[in-house]
Amino acid sequence: MKQIILTGDRPTGRLHVGHYVGSLKERVKLQNSGKYDEIYIMIADAQALTDNAEHPEKVRQNIIQVALDYLACGLDPEKSTIFIQSMVPELTELTFYYMNLVTVSRVQRNPTVKSEIQQRNFEASIPVGFFCYPISQTADITAFHATAVPVGEDQLPMLEQCKEIVHKFNAVYGETLTEPEIILPSNQACLRLPGIDGKAKMSKSLGNCIYLSDEPEVIQKKIMSMFTDPNHLRVEDPGQVEGNPVFIYLDAFCRPEHFTQFWPDYANLD
Repeated sequence: MKQIILTGDRPTGRLHVGHYVGSLKERVKLQNSGKYDEIYIMIADAQALTDNAEHPEKVRQNIIQVALDYLACGLDPEKSTIFIQSMVPELTELTFYYMNLVTVSRVQRNPTVKSEIQQRNFEASIPVGFFCYPISQTADITAFHATAVPVGEDQLPMLEQCKEIVHKFNAVYGETLTEPEIILPSNQACLRLPGIDGKAKMSKSLGNCIYLSDEPEVIQKKIMSMFTDPNHLRVEDPGQVEGNPVFIYLDAFCRPEHFTQFWPDYANLD
């Protein structure tokens, strides 16, 4: 059986370091592992329209930005197929058929969907396309017979719902669809990188991101303004490490050689 990866991002803006540690870094590692026969990286422009229908030009422009971020991170078109979702119309067709296998109440229980609806203030008027996001994602994964999907922790409920649809479809129509394996980042600190404001998730819509394309001086300014420990009022006071975004970033990005290099200047880290 062929080993196939399908993964991707919505082009709603430039990609940030949360994307990098949560999935991009892992994608490059898997791409170069030699374990997979086919790797598909999707720029999900159709899904991006579900909450940007009034600004299609924004989505169109961001397709190029996301592609550039992919290449900068090390995704290689010689090894991975990078494609645009809307250019494969069969994915929309497959989504329509899967809609008949999922109840409204099941989608409403999806924690990721609930969180995204609340974050976008959609409680009163949820676009149907956005509501059906997990079903669309299942179509993307199963259309390519993906055996593995590298994702961040926040996407786990989406993948669990994908597996449910696969089981339902196969039970009704026979063994047709492939159930994907979920691949999470190996580093626990990378499962969900908090925003620079200390909120649980780094998100473009929350304005708390460090973008991969940010200039060094912009990155430094953002780091220096990060939320740390509200009870740490003076430099000489002991601070709280647990739950402190700066230390979570340290766990996510630091390598052993960094300690040798920087420890003499930051002895108070003890």
